[in-house]
Amino acid sequence: MLSRMLSVAAVAATAMTATPVLAEPEPLEGDPEEINFGIISTESTQNLRRQWEPLLEDMEETLGMTVNAFYASDYAGVIEAMRFGQVTVAWFGNASAIQAVDRAGGEIFARQVKLDGTQGYYSHILVHTDSEIQSLDDLFAHCGDGTIDFGMGDPNSTSGFLVPSYYVFAQNGIDPQECFSTVRNANHETNLMAVANGQVTAATNNSEQVARSEANVPEAAAQVRVIWTSPLIPSDPLVFRADLSEDLKNRIRAFFLSYGRIGDDVEGALEALAGLSDGHQPYTHASNAQLYPIRQLRLFRDRLGILADENLDDAEKEERVAEIDAELALLEMLIANVEH
Repeated sequence: MLSRMLSVAAVAATAMTATPVLAEPEPLEGDPEEINFGIISTESTQNLRRQWEPLLEDMEETLGMTVNAFYASDYAGVIEAMRFGQVTVAWFGNASAIQAVDRAGGEIFARQVKLDGTQGYYSHILVHTDSEIQSLDDLFAHCGDGTIDFGMGDPNSTSGFLVPSYYVFAQNGIDPQECFSTVRNANHETNLMAVANGQVTAATNNSEQVARSEANVPEAAAQVRVIWTSPLIPSDPLVFRADLSEDLKNRIRAFFLSYGRIGDDVEGALEALAGLSDGHQPYTHASNAQLYPIRQLRLFRDRLGILADENLDDAEKEERVAEIDAELALLEMLIANVEH
C-alpha cells in the first residue's frame, strides 16, 4: 500500500531560485530506495488521489518498492521536483513533459490510450450554456469592452494553455491580457466549475475534463457549452529520470506496458485504468519523439508573436524568425525520420 503522500514544501525554496530556462537537473546518486511518482494538478488532489492510488499500489507490489504519490499545487511543482531528484517518475501533459525532458533530466517511456483506442484528446473553450457567445468571433467581439473574464490553464498545460495560446490567440492576433477584463490561471476542474457558476465568461479546458465532469458532476457539466475544439493532441506521456539505472527503468517500463495486459489480476488493472481521467486502456510505448509536434506548436506560436511585436524593428524580427525557422526545419526532418 502507499506509504504516504509527499509534501511539495521540500522543493518550494529551490523552485523559486531555479534558473528559468537553462537549469540543469540535479544528478541522481544511484537509484532511489523508494519511487516518488509525480501527478500534475489537473484536478483537486482528492480527485487525483482517488484515480491514481489503485495503480500506484499495484506498481508498489509489482516492483517490490515503496511508491509515494507526489501532488503539487501546479505543474511546475512536479517539474522542479523531478529536476531535483525528489520525483523520479511522473505523469505529465506534453507541454510540461517538454520542461521535464529539457530541464529535469526526464525521458518519455509510455503514453496513455483512451478507452476507444484513440491516443489523443482535445482542447476546448467553454462558455456557460446561457451565454450569447456562440463562437470565437463572438468572444473576440468583446475585446476591450471590459465585459469578459477569462480562465486560462496552468502555464505548463498543453490543452489549457499552449494549444489555445497558438490556435485561439496567436493565429487570430489576440493578446488575452489586452482583450479581456481579467485573465486567471487555474486547473481544468476549477475552470470548468468557474464557467458553470458564472465566475468567468469563458475558459480553456479539454475533452477529458468535460467527460469526467459529465460523469461526476453532471449538474455543473450541463451548465457549460463548447464553442471551440482544437486539433487532436497526443495522449499524455509518462516520464522517468533518464539517469535511473537501465535495470530500474526496464522494470518500471515493463510494469506500465504489461499493466492490464498480463498478470494475476488483469481485470483489476483494467478497472484501475478505466478510472484514470476519462478512462484509459493499457499504456503503449512512447519516446521523446512524441514531443516533436508540440515543440513545433510552441515555435509557431513564438514566430507569430515575434512578427506581431511592435517593439522589435524589422532586422530584429528577421533574425529571430530565421532562428525559429531553422529549428522548425530540424523538427520537420526529425518527424519525417520518425514517420518513415
